Amino acid sequence: MTLLEHTELPPLSDQLPQKFWTGTSYHAPSAYEVDCTPFEMNDADLEPDSELAQLMQRTYDDVGLVLLRNTGLTDPARMRQFAQIIVSEDMTYEGGANPRDRMEGNVYEIGAPLVARLPYHHEMAYLGKSTSLISFLCLDPLPDAGATFVSDGVASTDAILATPLGQKLKDLGVCYHRSLTDAENFIGEVGYGVYNHWQKSFETDDAAVAQAKAEELGLIVEWGENRLMRTRYYNPAFEYFPTLDRNMLYSSLADHGLWFDTWPLVQHLPFGARPLHMTYGDDSEFTRDELQRFIDVYDEFGTKIDWERGDVSVICNYRFAHGRPGIVLGEGETRKLGVLLGEQFDRVGQRDDKW
Repeated sequence: MTLLEHTELPPLSDQLPQKFWTGTSYHAPSAYEVDCTPFEMNDADLEPDSELAQLMQRTYDDVGLVLLRNTGLTDPARMRQFAQIIVSEDMTYEGGANPRDRMEGNVYEIGAPLVARLPYHHEMAYLGKSTSLISFLCLDPLPDAGATFVSDGVASTDAILATPLGQKLKDLGVCYHRSLTDAENFIGEVGYGVYNHWQKSFETDDAAVAQAKAEELGLIVEWGENRLMRTRYYNPAFEYFPTLDRNMLYSSLADHGLWFDTWPLVQHLPFGARPLHMTYGDDSEFTRDELQRFIDVYDEFGTKIDWERGDVSVICNYRFAHGRPGIVLGEGETRKLGVLLGEQFDRVGQRDDKW
């Protein structure tokens, strides 16, 4: 049976609910926001010893999150420069799951349909090389309806470890399963049943090169019918974070089949045929109760970020997961964020002496 033969939408009753927060942000805006009204936002403010740069760095070090407000910035290239006060080395988005296009330099589009719900996740947790931080640049906000949510990683780690689910994740780890289609088999097609092509993910049209790049990222590669690229990645569900000298929860259900519950052209696929899936590290499935607990543990510590034009945020990828509900635009409305990924690091997994 091919991907395109599955045509029924999953019943809404089967979709696990997600709230993203309790209704009150876990972190008050005063803890992470920097008002840029007093600053000129010129080249002098970009210097490492400037007042703005030092304030940004202190806020980021203390919280793991900093958000520049009232910047007056509209150019993504200029916004990127201010993000780079913290993002000292930005990386190319290669091997990633989402089909992202470049906007400017290493600033990418979100790569997900606005109507799709994006469960909490740590960026690129499904690879052997991940990113230490992520930056969002707000080009066009959608007041009252286009918020991003971030979930505190320290709190969610402590909370999940106090549950049987957390102990099971600690013992078994997880396996990330991906299926990437071959672009050549969809020339002239509308993309029905397609999430991402391996050519786009690995920036090559050569299957051998794509496999080599995937294996360099720690993936196990198998090829299916019509050059379908299937990968698996086994890794602990937690990641050691040197700055806090402790293990942090670094997995989420964004890498499970439920990621596609509201994703156009893909949401009709049953779980077994969806392009992403996640199991325990012994390849066993999560129960429905475990899935809901996994969602809830992130929602309990969520903070809502309502975007304003010109906002520049930098988020520690260890200390926070990020996500958002689906967004429906009204007539004449837009919502556009740019994404900048920070320094790449090799996954080390959890350390047995750092719980």
